[in-house]
Formats: sequence, C-alpha cells, structure tokens
Amino acid sequence: MTFDVTIPVLNEEETLEKNVKILHHFLKDHFPESGQWQIVIADNGSTDQTARIAQRMSETIPEVVFVKVPRRGVGLALKTSWSQSNADIVGYMDLDLATDLSHFPEAYEAIANQKQDIVYASRLHPRSQVIDRPFKREVASRIFNFLLKVYLRVGFSDGMCGFKFLKRPVFNRLLKAGANNDGWFFSTELLVISEWLGLKVFELPVKWTDDVSSSRVKIIPLAKRYIKSMIELKKQKAVLQKHP
Repeated sequence: MTFDVTIPVLNEEETLEKNVKILHHFLKDHFPESGQWQIVIADNGSTDQTARIAQRMSETIPEVVFVKVPRRGVGLALKTSWSQSNADIVGYMDLDLATDLSHFPEAYEAIANQKQDIVYASRLHPRSQVIDRPFKREVASRIFNFLLKVYLRVGFSDGMCGFKFLKRPVFNRLLKAGANNDGWFFSTELLVISEWLGLKVFELPVKWTDDVSSSRVKIIPLAKRYIKSMIELKKQKAVLQKHP
C-alpha cells in the first residue's frame, strides 16, 4: 500500500531540512520500493525561510513534496495535504520526531495487514516510554484526555499525540462526518468521530521524547480552545445520530 506522511510546519527553518532528511533516510531503508511513499511538508503561514527550504527540498529529493497552505492551522494543513493525496494511507507526524521512528513500520503494519482503519500513538499506554516531559505538560495532557473520556464518551487514551495514520477513504468519511477543525483539535476529532462511527481504532504504545526547546504550545490558551472545540464537537454527535 502507498502512503503519504505529512509534516505540518510553521517557522521551522532551523530544524526542517535536518529532520526531514532523517525521516527520509529511515523510510528509504524500511520501505525501499520505488514510488510507495512520499513526505509532504505542509507549510501553514511561515514567515521565515521555512517555505523556501521546503520548496528547495521538493525540487532535489523525489520523495519530498511541498504544499503551501493559505493560512495558519495544523488541521487546515492536514486537510489540505490529505485532500490532494492519491495514497492508500495518509497520516502525519511532528517535525521534532518526538515519536520514535521505529514505530512507523508498526503503524503501517496495523493498517496494511491488520485491517485497522486508524492508528494513533499513545503516550499514556502502560507500555509507552515517555522521556523528558515536563510535569506541567504531563498533568495538562492527562486532564485533557480525562475530559475527553467523560464529556465525549470515548475510549482512546491519548487524543493529542502527533502521530496518526489512517486509510484515505476513512479520512474522506471522517471529513463528511464533521472532522473539520482547522487547528490542533482536528487530530483529536479524527479519533472521536472514528469511535462514534464504530471504525477500527488501533492504539500504539510508543517511545516518545519531549523536545521542550521546540515547543511553542501555551497550555492555558490551548486548553480554552480545546474545551470550546469539545463543546462544538458534542453537538456534531447529535447530528450524526440523526443522520448516520
């Protein structure tokens, strides 16, 4: 099966080329078949040299594609990239490569050969190994995921981890069912609506290393946006129940 790995980026000129090349080298080693995969760099509003670097890489590395997104928003970047894809599997990972690349073949195997619809990495799985995560971010993540379970009645353990892959027809189905947030919450919507639709959701325990130096996440503003998005998404559940 073919697959696209989208990396949403915003002002990442310092680490873009280095980390994309690390991912590219890994995929070449583990998926050597020509034309099976590509890396999509989705720039969503960078004001530094990120877009120029991504464009140059797309011109010199056959497996790298550059997509320019009209405005900021991780969800918008993913929707733009995946909507243009012809691959069997679409997915994304964060540029910081926090999720160990050794888990990539596991994610592919789950969809390609175990017939799963969507795979997500979980930092909260009992077998996961989380390294260098600040206490404040760990607590915030656990509280947020607890709220998801209680308020939206879902069973997955980690809605926020930036490592998810799914069948492209499943993405189209989720989009029609209401996965439309333009921000970070889109990643969580994918899992919530997948559960509501009864799709096969696979939880992947991972080794995950926090790169605090690269994080621009502000917990309080992000929490406010997430809670607002959760309320909007719960309204969508009523619509799905009326029109499955």
